[in-house]
Amino acid sequence: MKKVLAMSLFAGLLASGVGVSLATAGAHDDFLTEGEIRKIDQEKGRVTLKHGPIKNLNMPGMTMMFQAVPASQLEDLEAGDKVKFRAVKDNGNFVVTNLEKVE
Repeated sequence: MKKVLAMSLFAGLLASGVGVSLATAGAHDDFLTEGEIRKIDQEKGRVTLKHGPIKNLNMPGMTMMFQAVPASQLEDLEAGDKVKFRAVKDNGNFVVTNLEKVE
């Protein structure tokens, strides 16, 4: 019961954007979203993704730019790659905390 309550609270905090740490936000594979890389800015650590709905953020599918944390996860990727990613809202900014190429 405590686990269910904790998960519900966590989901509510993510949806509201209330200070959830990046470390705990990446703890569940349920938050992976499929997308396609449109553009990468290696210098600024940013990636533009065309993505489906991001459930944990209550966000519909669209194309948008994210900050990648860490930026090093962008090194072996390029525009056109199909990916799965985890996104969170951190201090009002949308951040990709896990980005992996789908073969």
